[in-house]
Amino acid sequence: MRATLRWAHADFRAHRGEALFVVLASAGIIASLLLAGALFGYAANPWQRVFNQSHGAHIWLHTRGGADTAALSRVDGVAALSGPYRTTTTTVESRGARVGVTLRAATTVPPETGRPLVTDGTWLARPDSTGTGTGAAAGDGALVLEASVARALWAEPGDTVRVTGPDGAPHALRVSGIAEVAEPRYHPGGAPGVGWVLDDTLDEVAHGDTGQSVGLRLQDPDDTDFTVQRAVTVLGADRVAQVTKWQQARAEAGGDDRLLGQMFAVFGLGALLAAALAAAGAIGARVRGQLRDIAILKAVGFTPGQVTRGFLVQHLAFALLGVALGTAAIALLGARIPGRIGEAAAVWQDLPGHTALMIGIPCGAVLLIAAATGLSAWRAGRVPPVPVARAALPSAAPMTALGRRALGVRVPPALVLGWRAAFPRRGRTLVPVARLALPLVLITVALVAWSTLDQFRSRPAQMGLAAALTVRAGQSAGASDAELERTLADVPGVAAVHPGAEMAALVPGQTGTITLRGLGTARDPYPAKVVEGRAVGGPDEAVAGQGLLDLLGVRVGAWVRMTVEGRPQILHVVGRTIEPESGGRVITTTVDALRERDPGLRPDFHALVLREGADPETVSAALAGAAAGTLEVRETPNPVDRLEPARAVIAALIAVLALIGLIELLTLIGTGVRDRGRDLLALKAIGLTPRQIGAMIVTAAGLTALASAVVGTTVGVLSGRWLVDTQGASSGIGAGIAQLPPLPVLSTVIVGAVLGAVAAAALPATRAARRRPADSLSETL
Repeated sequence: MRATLRWAHADFRAHRGEALFVVLASAGIIASLLLAGALFGYAANPWQRVFNQSHGAHIWLHTRGGADTAALSRVDGVAALSGPYRTTTTTVESRGARVGVTLRAATTVPPETGRPLVTDGTWLARPDSTGTGTGAAAGDGALVLEASVARALWAEPGDTVRVTGPDGAPHALRVSGIAEVAEPRYHPGGAPGVGWVLDDTLDEVAHGDTGQSVGLRLQDPDDTDFTVQRAVTVLGADRVAQVTKWQQARAEAGGDDRLLGQMFAVFGLGALLAAALAAAGAIGARVRGQLRDIAILKAVGFTPGQVTRGFLVQHLAFALLGVALGTAAIALLGARIPGRIGEAAAVWQDLPGHTALMIGIPCGAVLLIAAATGLSAWRAGRVPPVPVARAALPSAAPMTALGRRALGVRVPPALVLGWRAAFPRRGRTLVPVARLALPLVLITVALVAWSTLDQFRSRPAQMGLAAALTVRAGQSAGASDAELERTLADVPGVAAVHPGAEMAALVPGQTGTITLRGLGTARDPYPAKVVEGRAVGGPDEAVAGQGLLDLLGVRVGAWVRMTVEGRPQILHVVGRTIEPESGGRVITTTVDALRERDPGLRPDFHALVLREGADPETVSAALAGAAAGTLEVRETPNPVDRLEPARAVIAALIAVLALIGLIELLTLIGTGVRDRGRDLLALKAIGLTPRQIGAMIVTAAGLTALASAVVGTTVGVLSGRWLVDTQGASSGIGAGIAQLPPLPVLSTVIVGAVLGAVAAAALPATRAARRRPADSLSETL
């Protein structure tokens, strides 16, 4: 063992450059994997991220005015209080949209506990000494809206909104900022949203009609239920109007967490495999580059076991050093990286599972590297101790007839020899192509996910969101349905108006509830996106989402019986649609079909399909003016709004995979130059110029990258389509949502891979071209 360690130390001193490359490659790969883990945690846990950043409260108590909330700080298990804040219930209107909002009185300094995270604009500020103010935030008329409320109102910093207080008097407030909080998000028809104003503004709006809200941050979140009981007892049950717990807010975001988590888990496993292969390739290349040293060790008496142990110990030490450096770099410097990556690394430290990933990823990588190192060390132990035997073996396959014919028709020798070097034998060709293609497969899958998100945003009609706006009549004693439809159709930008009605229905056995929707008429059907079967075209026909088909265990073509308000409704499912709402548990027919069961049925809402290029905000404002404020206009919810953090993560993931691919590419280029050392010297001896030698090496690298890029993008397109459609089916939206990247984007990936390979091969090619044409012992082994 002592001799093995002495040889390992001597080998390290003789090959410091190669050892440094292995260590840095391992460190870079581990750092890339940890950054990928940070990005996954950042995007897949949006609620937890906001909760940690805002130092959120586990419990929110909404009480009547006059409750002694100061006593809550003395309740066992309460670590800190947020508030109390005086509150009042209002209605906020903007561009025809109307949202119920609970305004909270706040100060110019955000609280430490339950702190709203301003994502756009600024926090509340009072006027300066001159009274002129500074921007939208200056002045008692400033308002900060929670993000989901701002999205429902189409409100942005600088907009003026109309706020109606409890007394019915309207007030004009200016939006100064948009903030995120770890509380239940606003949903149309649900509980009111949240907004913040200064004390004077609240007094002006509420006129004394106020309540209170106080947040409790607990020492142990598992004691939530017990603490709620104690808090209600302290305040008095008659004083507490509503209790909101952190589990409720987290559960609302749970579907987003699972969808993102499953998608990113696949990326994570693929990145780990690609990283392990890249590290193993670097180690294997170093072993192959020391065949002469191994032969000499065998000649002086080293046994195969000693050689194997020597390489195993040496490269495991390199791997451990690289893993330690990469882990320490991310732990200490990750938060200082500019942009979203640094923000994700900073937040990741407080997210659940951080410690497990910080330990698990390096350990898993070390185990994979150890397995690959063991295989390379075992191969090193089998190296024969006779150098002449290796020199006598051919290093490459003979020139093919096609290659000789190409040289005969004056095809540049660099191109012919580069092709021969890139694709020598079937086995030796497939391995490097497959290793380099794996990161490109994952990059293409990420681009498929990106294109699918873009499709939801740019072409929502193709993703089951044909209607951009939903209009509900705010006054029952208004115009008739026909007059209302004519009024809506006359608004500029509206292409079609479809009456609709929704109601809850019980499935057979009354074990679950689904949504029965009537939309459009038999004469003018709603343009639903049908991906299987056909659209509604006859009486008692309907289309359903994937979630409903899975719930009932039926397929397209089945007859479905349900109970609506105590009366049966039987429909024939003739098609499957992309259904982003209610987990896909929606069955849609025409309003005419629903009227057969209930002749007095009137539409609950009207779905508006806009003309190509029409702006929903502009149309919403025009609707508000056309109906004199009697309409409630809402934007159709788009699931991509909940997945918006995934965009930045996908972009960062592509950068991480590109780094892994670059390391793999450098390893393949270095290995190829070293393995073809004798061929290069021979070619130079028979007359090839240094420029032709360099061009041959660059051509070989470019052709290998081209083959890998073509294979990687092809497999990535197929895998990405399957993965996105599988995720869509599991979430209830349904398969058929995958959108392939445009051809120019895929071409850019291929061209970028080839150009990267050419640039990476330029330096090794220059060095190889300058070598002297001498066949020394070091070149024959």
